[in-house]
Amino acid sequence: MTKRHIAWLACAAALVGSGLGATPPPKGPTTHLVRPGESIQQAVDAAGSGDTVLVPAGTYRESVRITKSRQLRALSCYGVFTEHEDGRFAHTEMSRLLREDDPGSLRSISLWCTEPWTWDAWPRLDEAVRTGRNVVQDLYGKEFFTYLHEDAPESADVFNRAMTTSSEQSARDVAELLDLAGCSSVADIDGGQGHVVASLLGKYPSMHGTLLDLPPVVANAVPLLREGALAERVTIVPGDCRVAIPVRADVYIIKNILEWDDDSTARTLRNVVEAGGPKARVVVIENLVDDTPSMRFSTAMDLLLLLNVGGAEHTTRSMVDRLTAAGLVIDAVRPVNPYLHAFDCTVPA
Repeated sequence: MTKRHIAWLACAAALVGSGLGATPPPKGPTTHLVRPGESIQQAVDAAGSGDTVLVPAGTYRESVRITKSRQLRALSCYGVFTEHEDGRFAHTEMSRLLREDDPGSLRSISLWCTEPWTWDAWPRLDEAVRTGRNVVQDLYGKEFFTYLHEDAPESADVFNRAMTTSSEQSARDVAELLDLAGCSSVADIDGGQGHVVASLLGKYPSMHGTLLDLPPVVANAVPLLREGALAERVTIVPGDCRVAIPVRADVYIIKNILEWDDDSTARTLRNVVEAGGPKARVVVIENLVDDTPSMRFSTAMDLLLLLNVGGAEHTTRSMVDRLTAAGLVIDAVRPVNPYLHAFDCTVPA
């Protein structure tokens, strides 16, 4: 499995969710739990499109046949499953990425890209491209994240799981890349549940960390930061980085949040420059839509951002322009992994 295949799978999930040539399912998916002693085959037969058959760990002496071969055969043409001569289908490296227990799982991201709101939004892509505005405000009468938390809590939960999975996987790469030797403090701005700052504190045992994000988000910070081994070395700050960053640190990490509208991006960068002051180090980590191995994934996410918040993934040039406009000096640009690039910057003296 190459990184290009992984990017294709995530992108394919986003495009499948576009509703092109399809109609949305009439009801939400159902989970069919197979209890000990019950038949897996009966659960499979009862499952409909989009449903999940949940089989707890154990030993099951039963042959299970999936008769919905038309869908499986179509997916096998793209490397998602493989078909044997006897008509049975089996996992491939690509299909295993849709499993929750795979180390590189894209299950939550794929579900997020096909949530019910996407069926309403994708058909209005041409409108979003022409105007540069999101379509969610017109569809639901409110800003996207307000809509999620007030009217679509199940979608909000899928979003949170997707972001958590993504953060867990990329935090390790960020910690491996960054050399923070000689720095005494690091601040993770809009850092979600704190996976990045936790990884950095684990790497540097004498460093102090700060996690800043909205109150409902930091309330669910990873246990290591709230009550675990790192709790004594971290400060959790509820706040909105677009309003103010009341945090002083040697290094500021800004990861995957500058995809908003230009005003929100400019305010965030201005606030971090003011908070850090001269000689502060600012590391901005983002997906790029040019010259990366993950362009299929990044360009699909770029369109999804346009639909839901009117945002955009950046090109290298657009990211450089915004950072320099904020007064930052860019010292280096390096790949974190096939999906992310790090812009290592300094606030000038």
